[in-house]
Amino acid sequence: MKTLLLLRHAKSSWADPARADHDRDLNARGEKAAPVMGRFLYKQNLIPDLVWCSTAQRTVQTVGLLGRGFADDAKVIYARDMYMAAETTLLKCLHQTHDEADRVLMVGHNPGLECLAQALIGVDEYGLRGDMAQKYPTCALCQFEFDVDSWANVEWGQGRLTRFVKVRDLRDDLLTGTHNVIRGTDDRPADT
Repeated sequence: MKTLLLLRHAKSSWADPARADHDRDLNARGEKAAPVMGRFLYKQNLIPDLVWCSTAQRTVQTVGLLGRGFADDAKVIYARDMYMAAETTLLKCLHQTHDEADRVLMVGHNPGLECLAQALIGVDEYGLRGDMAQKYPTCALCQFEFDVDSWANVEWGQGRLTRFVKVRDLRDDLLTGTHNVIRGTDDRPADT
């Protein structure tokens, strides 16, 4: 069993129009959002074994701000090929992942990341595809499970989409300890 987490980078700044797109930093909202998602990943025991990250400044900053567990426990591969990559390129990166990594996080950009997510869906038992298609905002995360032993065997339409999480839904959830705003694995209230 392999677990894939797809995280769109946090909100970036357009304050300096002369700065190249690859070099844009996160804005204040993005700097606040990434640690919120990091705390969620930590609380859900979703710290990855390996992280694939675009070399764009905003993705590198997003990974750096996820916080506890990421810098120490996960190997990070910074790949220039992931910068604004199409879903086919992202899948090729995933296929290169060593099989000792059971949980992989990819941090990238739209539209490629969202297209990859949509193309991987085989089973959507929680009805998350529509939410994801409607909007895959910055710092949103989806989770897939694959019944494979090797990342090289992951193919289109083979994944089980188990979670789609937006930061705006997490803020109250993390503060109150409730689990009623997020649909997906382990996120349902205990009485359902």
